Amino acid sequence: MKYIEEFRDGALARRIAARLAQEVRPGRRYSFMEFCGGHTHAISRYGIAELLPASVTMVHGPGCPVCVLPIGRIDLAIQLALERGAIVCSYGDTLRVPASGGLSMIKAKARGADIRMVYSAADALGVARQNPQREVVFFAIGFETTTPPTALVIRDAEREGLQNFSVLCCHVLTPSAITHILESPEVRRYGTVPIDGFIGPAHVSIVIGSEPYEHFAQEYQKPVVIAGFEPLDVMQAVLMLVSQVNEGRAEVENEFTRAVSPEGNLKAQALVSEVFELRRSFEWRGLGEVPYSALQIRPAYARFDAEQRFALDYRPVADNKACECGAILRGVKKPTDCKIFGTVCTPENPVGSCMVSSEGACAAHYSYGRFRDIPVVAA
Repeated sequence: MKYIEEFRDGALARRIAARLAQEVRPGRRYSFMEFCGGHTHAISRYGIAELLPASVTMVHGPGCPVCVLPIGRIDLAIQLALERGAIVCSYGDTLRVPASGGLSMIKAKARGADIRMVYSAADALGVARQNPQREVVFFAIGFETTTPPTALVIRDAEREGLQNFSVLCCHVLTPSAITHILESPEVRRYGTVPIDGFIGPAHVSIVIGSEPYEHFAQEYQKPVVIAGFEPLDVMQAVLMLVSQVNEGRAEVENEFTRAVSPEGNLKAQALVSEVFELRRSFEWRGLGEVPYSALQIRPAYARFDAEQRFALDYRPVADNKACECGAILRGVKKPTDCKIFGTVCTPENPVGSCMVSSEGACAAHYSYGRFRDIPVVAA
């Protein structure tokens, strides 16, 4: 299968691993953050960490959309369904993220809330067309990848004159989160790790292009390599980052040339700009309040903004005290540093958001990596 099997070749993986072993310098340690949860999943699933030199450490970043959803936002969606009688639609993983009072959207559904899983924003718009007497709210989450489809359904709803459709917008922005990780005093107070460079997200970069990352290379002297999600993509990106560090360079390089261009998808960007504008601040789970890191619906489309339509009052809610998701999202801790990982907290019964999606660091490590942490006892 073109562009799949070619990037899962074991022999090529071993060749890249051998090249990495030659490239790393004695006594030098390398720490790279893969921002996107898709890369975290690939690293765990394909055993990439075992192919890397011991001096190369991969740090998991906050690039899993459901992982960074704050509890208060999920509470708003549940409130709309349970107390306002709205049909609330969202993606499957979102329904399982823990919220206040032991609830989640899927548990609220069991209590009678009309909450529906959809595969796309267009599906949610279809629910509104089919139920003209009910208020239908699309709980929109995700990074720049899923934002254009949300913008499109809002514009379509406006053109059709739909009166019963609105969006609870929780779309967040990748570059703002990277900046926050690099310089926020709040994050430093919580604890941080040294980061020598970043693996840039694949799908996000298809939309926004490679140019937005130039800031991190120029201002922070942190190299960025945009990479696809296949195992050879990730390994090649690590090799490119090691080479940059060794040569004292800090540049934006594009390993994912088969899909990413410098300018990105201009048509999608224009659509997003038409419908959305920047929020002054938005809470991220694990990062706290991050300025200009999320989008809200423009006044021209305000009647489709669920926050305004229902006069919603957002209130932040603290995470479960036993959960280490916040520190894991910042790369300060690993899943195995959490006392409830794999025992109380599992994919079947997630206590923290990092255990919900397959892109979450905890879920990825639970599925593919936890047995590697068991010491080998000689027979």
